[in-house]
Amino acid sequence: MTPYAPYPHGRPRRLRRDEFTRNLVREHALSTHDLIYPVFVVDGKQQRQAVASMPGVERLSLDLLLPVAEQCVALGIPVMALFPVIDGKLKTPDGREACNPEGLVPRVVQALKKEFPQLGVMTDVALDPFTSHGQDGLLDDTGYILNDETVEVLVQQALTQSQAGVDIVAPSDMMDGRIGAIRAALEKRGDIHTRIMAYSAKYASAFYGPFRDAVGSAGNLGKSNKKVYQMDPGNTDEALREVALDLAEGADMVMVKPGMPYLDVVRRVKDEFRVPTFAYQVSGEYAMLKAAAQNGWLDHDLVMMESLLAFKRAGADGVLTYFALDAARQLRK
Repeated sequence: MTPYAPYPHGRPRRLRRDEFTRNLVREHALSTHDLIYPVFVVDGKQQRQAVASMPGVERLSLDLLLPVAEQCVALGIPVMALFPVIDGKLKTPDGREACNPEGLVPRVVQALKKEFPQLGVMTDVALDPFTSHGQDGLLDDTGYILNDETVEVLVQQALTQSQAGVDIVAPSDMMDGRIGAIRAALEKRGDIHTRIMAYSAKYASAFYGPFRDAVGSAGNLGKSNKKVYQMDPGNTDEALREVALDLAEGADMVMVKPGMPYLDVVRRVKDEFRVPTFAYQVSGEYAMLKAAAQNGWLDHDLVMMESLLAFKRAGADGVLTYFALDAARQLRK
């Protein structure tokens, strides 16, 4: 480390004396361009369903989602990420509804791109919202999640979303080889502009509970878990291997999920690869901060902004967060 003048010639507090100096020397800052807003979309019209475990978050039908997209555009939020809530009657063991070109996700993508072409739209590539068992892939006779057979379905799902006009496909399933297979299929069809944001380091975390409530997969999953394909929370070297594989297979951007409990992983990924790196402030993180604020234990806006700044400080280029609208409004003040 560079030697610094000792006290009293060196007084670090000089650079903290007033607001203009603090602004002048600030190392990291958050902007609206760093935010991706995850939303839950349900079929039908005039559907507004509160998610009990995520205060302030709702499942919305397309007609009510469009005004939210308009808010994103007005506030300068660059991307909205779609997560579907699928009717239980459409859920099957093979999740075939995920590949339906007339399904919920393609219809929402088409409507959003028609109404707000300047808003980036990102879609989840995974089967858990569509499977009757709540897993991200196809099962064998023992209940083990099959890798290569699942990848074949994920490729079709990604192609369906790309054909609908989505800007970014985001495979969140953690199957081996799925990025390369999706990239090859997109290239073969000429969809050279479709970006891939890979959930490269996605951990088998206990922080996903409220999200599974929101998309309706918690009941289907039951007491099962996803430890045979999502990463062990004790590993960080493995995260670097996963990121390296996804980049070699054609990912444009990579993600670490969850966020705050894994900021060390974000830092390692950014330092190692120097590529666009994102983090997901997941449902459990959001729910904790919301609950503490509602109980008066924390200042909502201050902890919200501090938590998002932590991602930038750790090296993230952007954050998927359910706070996106609130944070953007704070940044406008």
